[in-house]
This record gives sequence, structure tokens and C-alpha cells, in this order.
Amino acid sequence: MPAQLDQLWDDIRTELRRGTPDFKFHIWLEPLELAEVRGHTLYVRAPDHIRTSVAERYLPLLRRAATACFDCRAVVEIVDPEWQPVDQEETEADRELVAAIQVGLNPKYTFDQFVIGAGNRFAHAAALAVAELPSQAYNPLFLHGPPGVGKTHLLHAIGDYVARFGAGMRVRYATIEEFTSEFVEALRERRTAGFKKSFRDADVVLIDDMQFLAGRAKTREEFFHTFNVLLDSGRQLVMTSDRRPEELPEVEMRLTERFRSGLVVELETPDTNVRRAILLARSQLDGVDVSDEVLDEIAPRITSSVRALEGALIRVVAYASLKGEPPTPDLARHVLDRLGAHPRQRTTVAEIVEATASEFKIGKDELLARDRRPRVVMARQVAMYVARELTTHSLPEIGRRIGGRNHTTVLHALNRVRTAIDTDPTVDIAVDNLITKLKPRPDGRDE
Repeated sequence: MPAQLDQLWDDIRTELRRGTPDFKFHIWLEPLELAEVRGHTLYVRAPDHIRTSVAERYLPLLRRAATACFDCRAVVEIVDPEWQPVDQEETEADRELVAAIQVGLNPKYTFDQFVIGAGNRFAHAAALAVAELPSQAYNPLFLHGPPGVGKTHLLHAIGDYVARFGAGMRVRYATIEEFTSEFVEALRERRTAGFKKSFRDADVVLIDDMQFLAGRAKTREEFFHTFNVLLDSGRQLVMTSDRRPEELPEVEMRLTERFRSGLVVELETPDTNVRRAILLARSQLDGVDVSDEVLDEIAPRITSSVRALEGALIRVVAYASLKGEPPTPDLARHVLDRLGAHPRQRTTVAEIVEATASEFKIGKDELLARDRRPRVVMARQVAMYVARELTTHSLPEIGRRIGGRNHTTVLHALNRVRTAIDTDPTVDIAVDNLITKLKPRPDGRDE
């Protein structure tokens, strides 16, 4: 490494150490090497077994350190250990990748790397259609589902596709937290016109984590106006949330109606076969040799989210690397046992109905019937609430399984129980008892 690069990398490493625990720095950041600086871009080599994880988890930290030590416009790209500087002009592909990175997109979250299964096939098709024909396919597109099922991946994939193949179309990506922070800062510094322009001049606007819009009246007002300007001017808007539009707390009807005016698509938790395919794709992306037996050990035991699934694979590979031995099923079992990861038995709606009837001291048949007595109604609504918390069923499916109710009835039940938890200790205690009793235990088999 030339002396000037060596000094720059020492400065960046010092900056990284300030904000990183020692054990994390040792595992994830110490093995990195600065390979080249080209313009505002720093090319950083990372070993195969941690390269993708560093790009996904530590790229913002690396960018901040590079900005502090090198250039306020610095861009960091993570490359493989064999990467060498090429003495040639920047290619169009290089410029497209840098363009994607500069708008805050993760270059690893592409359509090619998205594993398609029954629970996300429609969402993938809709996202791809939007990427290929912005504002002509589904506008707005609202993706929702539990945390860690691929919503953010599809959001970034849309942005990546448009940045690469959109013939100069401008992409603006932000989480709702970033939207709020930028808006508040613009208000404080009296430059709201610049803030509005940064979003409203984009051709494709991607907003992540819409559920955090709750409790921010001024932000909701600004978002509503931005939303209208974007759609009225033919721009594409894509949003993600862990809840349906109508379930977003404290969000006015005018906003939820606008969210629902396009296409609303749910992503569901992947089954065991899809989880195994995700692990295989991730190991191939990382360039790590992991046997089928190891993948078979991990897939049935990590069921909560794709993020947790990939995290488990990273831990197994990192542990094997530190021990200087290949990943084996026994080693994977040891690591997962220490994480408390066991095959989990899913809670069923039938179990929830039975337990709720017992908690409220009524008959199961009464809970499922058209009984309108207040105690029975509250029990039924609590059962719906607990089913929403502990299962991956949609609202219509929960209603169908609890006495054949419709989606609107379930939504009303959720809102009423949320209010009652804060105002009625009896309901609060009942819900807590049920969730504690029914939460899946690590002693069964995944369905």
C-alpha cells in the first residue's frame, strides 16, 4: 500500500475504533484493507467470509469515517480480497454502481439476490414491474409484512435497478426516520424549500419503515403534501411498513386512503424450503463453502426472519473461521444452541381461541358465536389481537378462523384492544397472560 494510502487508512481505522466495541472491531473491521482511492471512492478489500456482512452492516460506519478523514463526498465500496486497481477510465457500470451507493442504496440488495417463494412471489413481481416501468405499473406501491421478510431488500432492489437502467432517472431513498430528521433540521435552519425539492424533484421515491410515522403530526402533514405532489406529477412512490396502511397508528384516513390507492402487497414469513434457499444464496454471495448438512441444521431452527436467518449463518461461519476449521453440523448446532435457537412450534389460532376462552371464563363456542355480551365481545377481540401478535396470518384469515368475521371487524378489534391495554388493567393483564402462555416455546418442530 502506498504511503499516503497507508496513512489515510490508519486515520480511518482510528476513527472506526472510536465508535466500535473491541470485539466487533476485531472480527469485522480489523481484517479490512484499503486497496485504492479513485476520485471520491475508496475501495476496501474484505475477506470472503465477512465481505457481504461488512457491506450490509458496517458500510454507513465506514462512510462516516471516510467522510471525516478524507472527503465529505467520500463513497466506500467493499471489494473481494483479490481485487486489484485497474488502470483505465471508469466504466459505465462503475458509474451506475456508485450512483446507486450515493443515494443510500445497498448494492447487495438486488433482484438477482432475492430468493422467491410462495410468501413473496407477488411482492417480487410487483416490485420488478415498478422498477421496469416507474409510475406506469403500480403507483403507489405499498409493501408490508413482519420484520425481516424482505421488504427493505425489494425497496433497495427497485432503487438499484432504476439507478442502473433508468436512463438518468433520479432515485431518492430514505427511512421515515431520515425523512423526519431532515424535515426537522430544515425547519430549524429555515430551508424547507430545499428539503421539499430534494424529494419532489426525484423520479422515484422510496420510503422505508412507514410504521414510525405515528406521533409526528407535522411530519405526517409534510409527507401528505409531498405524497400528493409526487403522484400528481407522475413520480413513482414505493413504501414499506410492518403493518397494513389501515393499521398504522395515528395516521389520518386521508393518508391511508392515498396509500391504498395503488397496490398494497403483503410479504409472509418464508417456509423451511425457502429459508434453506436463502441460506444457500447467501453463502454463494459471500463465497463461503457451506455444506448442505450445515444449511439443513440452520434452516429449521431460525424461523423469526430472514435477517435472523442470515445472522445465524454469519455467526456459524465466523465461529468456524476463528477456530480455523470448516463449518460442520455439530459446530452449527453448538453455535445455535448458544444463541438459544431451537426449532419452534408455531402457535395456532385454535390454541389462542381456547386459551382466551379459559382466561375470560367463557365457553369456546360462545367466543366463536354471534354473542354480543360485553365480556364475550372483549374476549373475542382479545383473541384477534393475540392472533395478530403471535401468528403470521393476515387479518381476513384471522377473522375467518375466529367465527367467520371479516377484515373490518378484526381491524376494529385490534384498535379497541390497543386502547384497552392502556386504560383497562384487566385487559392488560389478560393479554399479557395469554402472550406469555402462548408464545412459541423452543421444544417443538417447525411446521
